[in-house]
Amino acid sequence: MIILGVAITVIAVIVVGIAVARKVDGDSDNYLVAGRTLGLPLVAVSLTAAAVDANGTVGNTDLTSQFGFWAGGSLAIGLAFCLLFAGLFIAKPMNRMRLYSLGDFYRVRYGRATELTSSAIITIAFTVLLAGNLVACGYLLEYFAHIPYVIGLSVAAILVLAYTIAGGLFSDAYTSIIQVAITLVATVSMLVWVAVSYGIVIPQGMGPFDTGQLTDPAQGAPINWATLIALGIGDLVAIDFMQRILAAKSPETARKACFVGAGMVFFVGTVFALVSLTAVGALGLSSEKAPILYQLLGEYAPPLLAVLVLSGVVAASFSTASGAILATSGMIVRNMFQVRRQAESPNDPLLRWTRLVMIPLTLIGVLLAARVSETGILLTLAFDLMLACLAPAMLIGLYWKRPGVVAALASAGVGLVLRLMFLVLIPTLYGVENTLLYIPNNIMGTEMDGWASLISAAASILTFVIIALVRPRTEAELATSERELEKLALERGDSDRDTDTDTDTVLVPA
Repeated sequence: MIILGVAITVIAVIVVGIAVARKVDGDSDNYLVAGRTLGLPLVAVSLTAAAVDANGTVGNTDLTSQFGFWAGGSLAIGLAFCLLFAGLFIAKPMNRMRLYSLGDFYRVRYGRATELTSSAIITIAFTVLLAGNLVACGYLLEYFAHIPYVIGLSVAAILVLAYTIAGGLFSDAYTSIIQVAITLVATVSMLVWVAVSYGIVIPQGMGPFDTGQLTDPAQGAPINWATLIALGIGDLVAIDFMQRILAAKSPETARKACFVGAGMVFFVGTVFALVSLTAVGALGLSSEKAPILYQLLGEYAPPLLAVLVLSGVVAASFSTASGAILATSGMIVRNMFQVRRQAESPNDPLLRWTRLVMIPLTLIGVLLAARVSETGILLTLAFDLMLACLAPAMLIGLYWKRPGVVAALASAGVGLVLRLMFLVLIPTLYGVENTLLYIPNNIMGTEMDGWASLISAAASILTFVIIALVRPRTEAELATSERELEKLALERGDSDRDTDTDTDTVLVPA
């Protein structure tokens, strides 16, 4: 019954996703940014669906059950803070720039070399994120349908790919309505069932008000802070979030949608963490056997509730995977290989090649998910890389006019080298065994886990600021930015570039 119920949800998502594909109408503008027509409800639910994925649900409950509320809850709470910060500082100026991708920002602000560097790093990070969402689907089919894990990964990937190829961001946005509706109803229902059946049981030292998780290194404080900061700040450089912000019909719509999404994400993530603690405290469940959420729903919950919650998990995972596939493929084609929109062409090359690149990209995601079968860990690692490499150039460079290409590239290089060095040398990754790139050594131990993220980010920010002060942006770089903005206006078909925009923030020399 559980698999049948989840299958019905998946079919509904695919049908809706393919049905709205006609809105693309052969134009990559519609495909990548939904023609910049999305209203507040669609942007808000699509941002929520992008954040409340397998990592914020299955990964959240697993980490919470092992290490406490702040180990798992930080996944969703960090993303909620990210949307809050985006609404306060990022959404309006980015929407006003009327870009097609986040890579466009790096090209307009810093030039081609930075565009290429940032696009490569983002591609790596989002392939990791894609893998993390496929992991949850693979485990679900293995646990409830006894389908081998790798086959489950493949099935999930094919289904997501089907409607993403068809309708792009339109499909993603409209299917988010189903996904978020199911997730919210499932979250409330699960909270009520757990509270009535067992009460909210918090094991000693593991609750949200046990501050040792945020102050005591022995309780994982550095790791928890690294997670909060990586997701709260690093996720601001998230291409799936940014595609939805760019697709909003106005800057004010983008801003308000971020605030609505932040509230929903915070609520869902907190509930799942509390349910996980109750599963440990009242039932003695452990994630060693299988994902703790799957055990709770499969062995204790009423079948209808299990269907509802698992449908929400799968639907949310599909949404995030779809957004990752779409935004990453578009960035590869547009920002790495410089394929541009041709609105008058009956066969828009940007649209055609974006669809083609989705296939190998999804395959790589499946292979990575088969290699590292963790959910929350993969999410944090993805945005850990973004925080260390790209956040300073975007978040500081969006408002500070002085930094130029040298500052952007140097900070990215320092952050990337340090973060990869720590990844290779530290035996654990956010408290879990590092099976990704670890090389046995006597140089670093588990005590550096968590600190690696913070040190890498701090070094990147410091590098960016120092070089900006020593070597400011040149007149040639400013002229390049102006030319790129004019090219964007022509590509969009604008007769006159809107001068009442925040693009002036990043163009006027210091």
